[in-house]
Amino acid sequence: MINMIKKVLFGALCIAQFSLVYAHNHNGNPSHLTSVNGTVLYQHVPKSVIIKTKKFKIKIDRQPNGKYLYQSWPANGKITSKPSMIISDGEVITDGTGGNYYFEFNNNGYTYQVERNYLTDNAKKAPYTLYVNDQNGKTIVNQDGNVVKY
Repeated sequence: MINMIKKVLFGALCIAQFSLVYAHNHNGNPSHLTSVNGTVLYQHVPKSVIIKTKKFKIKIDRQPNGKYLYQSWPANGKITSKPSMIISDGEVITDGTGGNYYFEFNNNGYTYQVERNYLTDNAKKAPYTLYVNDQNGKTIVNQDGNVVKY
């Protein structure tokens, strides 16, 4: 009986420590949180990520206002050069409870989505996919991308 009480107390102590570390590391930023049945879960959304697809390099940065900035260059372009496209005021949208999310940007009627897919049934699937949809919702770009830098 005493061993059982020790185990329960040890478990409670561990949970409290992990909760404190979680609270300290995430600064209460709501763009990283989702709720399931009243339980808040963490979605690991990076502050900045650079992704390379077949045709593009894409840099996505969280801005001080909590929105996201999309910048893109040709695949062989340098990040230090002027971007060929800049879209501000993007959102991060969580998708389920497994860690999936996507960034969404709107530009002149086109929707740009950069999807992060943690859960997939294909081990060789790239971790990000870029989708561009036209004004009618038709997908005109669908390219997998790999992380160049977090």
